Amino acid sequence: MSPETVRTPAKQPPAGPRAEAKRRAIVTAARALFLREGFEVSVDLIAARAGVSKVTVYNHFGSKEALFIGVVKDSLDAPLSGDLVAAIDGLADSDDLRAALVTVARAWVDGIHADPDILALRNVVARELHRFPELGAVWHQSGPEHHHPAVAGALRRLDEDGRLAIPDIEVALLQLYSLLVFPHLVFSAYGADVDDGLTDRLIAGGVDMFLGHYAPRSARPSI
Repeated sequence: MSPETVRTPAKQPPAGPRAEAKRRAIVTAARALFLREGFEVSVDLIAARAGVSKVTVYNHFGSKEALFIGVVKDSLDAPLSGDLVAAIDGLADSDDLRAALVTVARAWVDGIHADPDILALRNVVARELHRFPELGAVWHQSGPEHHHPAVAGALRRLDEDGRLAIPDIEVALLQLYSLLVFPHLVFSAYGADVDDGLTDRLIAGGVDMFLGHYAPRSARPSI
């Protein structure tokens, strides 16, 4: 085991505005280098790009593994884009729920493609999961509602208002994510893109499937 992969004893990381600025610089540098060179990039190179010492990197993260996990978690916790937040905020109050959900879906998909590094980082994670099962735990422990609380909140309100009938918000959120977002993640894993025409059809079909499944019983056609 190389010196860079030896875990150091956990301790309280540096705190305060200057320490936070250094932490952000380290995460930014590490993210760029992990994407370019994979996990094998040296801590020396990360420290140099961040403009800090190697000791500072270890003071903040303890090990390269912990830094890698920190970079992934930081990306998962990235705030939603302004367009998506606005679309979600108007979802529960919209007179045309289908049109509003299509707008949310489009903003959600556009947000994924707005930062190509996020898709690339997911692919790095997929390659490294066998070495770092903690990466899966980061997602599992947070849960889908914690990653997309605004969407979960909008679905919960639509259920409470009787506009949809959603017995399990967590399942519904995963289903919506699967219908609208997963195709783009799968295609990107193979170096391909979903073109605009197919994206539009996936959004329209996904929204119709979701609304049809969760329509209030009174609004469902009789069989």
